[in-house]
Amino acid sequence: MPYIPFTEEQKITANSVDLAEYLRMQGEKLERAGREYKLIYSDGSGKHDSITMSGSTWFDHKNQVGGGAIKFMQYYYNMDFPTAVQELLGQTITPLSHAPPKAVLREEKPKNFKLPVANENMHRVYAYLIKQRFIAPEIITYFAKNHTLYEDKEHHNAVFVGVDENGIPRQAHKRSTSTFGKTFRQTIEGSDTKYSFAHFGESGKLFVFEAPIDMLSYLTLHPENWQKHSYIAMNGVYENAVLTALKSHLNLSEILICTDNDEGGIDAADRLKDILLDSGYSNIRRLLPEFKDWNEDLKSQNGAVPMPAVPHKRKQRYTAVIGELQRLDCNADRLLSNLNLTLKNEQYKYLAEYALSGSAFFLRQTGCKANFEQLCAKLRKEYRAYTDKAHRAQKQHNLRNKMSEVGRDLKQSARTYEQSVETAKKLYQLADCALRMCVDEVENLTECCEISERESDEEVYAQELS
Repeated sequence: MPYIPFTEEQKITANSVDLAEYLRMQGEKLERAGREYKLIYSDGSGKHDSITMSGSTWFDHKNQVGGGAIKFMQYYYNMDFPTAVQELLGQTITPLSHAPPKAVLREEKPKNFKLPVANENMHRVYAYLIKQRFIAPEIITYFAKNHTLYEDKEHHNAVFVGVDENGIPRQAHKRSTSTFGKTFRQTIEGSDTKYSFAHFGESGKLFVFEAPIDMLSYLTLHPENWQKHSYIAMNGVYENAVLTALKSHLNLSEILICTDNDEGGIDAADRLKDILLDSGYSNIRRLLPEFKDWNEDLKSQNGAVPMPAVPHKRKQRYTAVIGELQRLDCNADRLLSNLNLTLKNEQYKYLAEYALSGSAFFLRQTGCKANFEQLCAKLRKEYRAYTDKAHRAQKQHNLRNKMSEVGRDLKQSARTYEQSVETAKKLYQLADCALRMCVDEVENLTECCEISERESDEEVYAQELS
């Protein structure tokens, strides 16, 4: 295809297209998943739902790749860059045809699920889980007797099995028991992700973990009457098995999310909570390990040095910026000009303050008692870092679009109760967009400082060598 000189504005516009809205227009099948959408598609290996999207960003959890709208068109529809940009700008030049993600192109037919051949004993698995992971022997034995944990014959991996409602194996996950080299993990081909390694008791509690060893570690740490409750390992951050378990076991009413205490685990917990709330479940709690995960907590109790928890920097920065906000006096006649001026000068913190103060002002006009501080608390509670991964240019584009909506809204000479509520809502959303820009500024400043410190250290080291 000949070279097309797209402007930066055109590239930003194309890369900021709402993917869910675009794909619906193309006839693709989407399912709501909390604040995201899942793309449902089929290829030679079967039906898939591993691609999630929020706004213009997407992520394929199976193949661990993601990005903006342009990259999605290249990845999913196998387009080159110019074609992808033209398509997203509405200048279609070729009929769309779906090419499956590259990682599954080689698969021509669905794989039959087959459990690895079991070894005649579990010596290696027991040794690894007890000596290296400090799992209680009786916990291991319980699952071994239920045939959901065993040792494979070929490589002596630990095999964690997920069974369906009739006790038939439908999923399995292998993990190496070697203490040397890289850790090996693999989900058996043909596994049905609606099932996973689990235990179901009679109480209403369901504990959700990222991995089987996290689950076994928690049971070792909290052995009191553990069998009466239910536990499930997601083998990552997939929610399918959790939703299937809840539908199959109607006694489950309280969900305790026990994912890791790091950025991935925090994002997974927020995402799962949103999906569960959207599915009608409201009794949801978060249980955090003291260290990085539950096995690290178990290690610390057995004299081993644990890996520390990893705070979510983006979430911390968003919360920190909210803590610095101050309520400003809101004059309805001057609000729009103040908002436009702060946007023009890229004073995003002031923009957030004006927008949030304006939101509180219009809420008061409706008789609502929500004040500036309560709106700050609401922003802090509702912020989801997993939806805040767009590039800075895309965030600026989103901010300008929201500002345009607010501008049109504030030009109304008279407004009804419903219109005042809608104005407050749009100002609240504008504040959120501005705060996300503030977080980016803090991150960029932090990165610059870190680079400067590294360069300074390298200069000192070079001088010492000379």
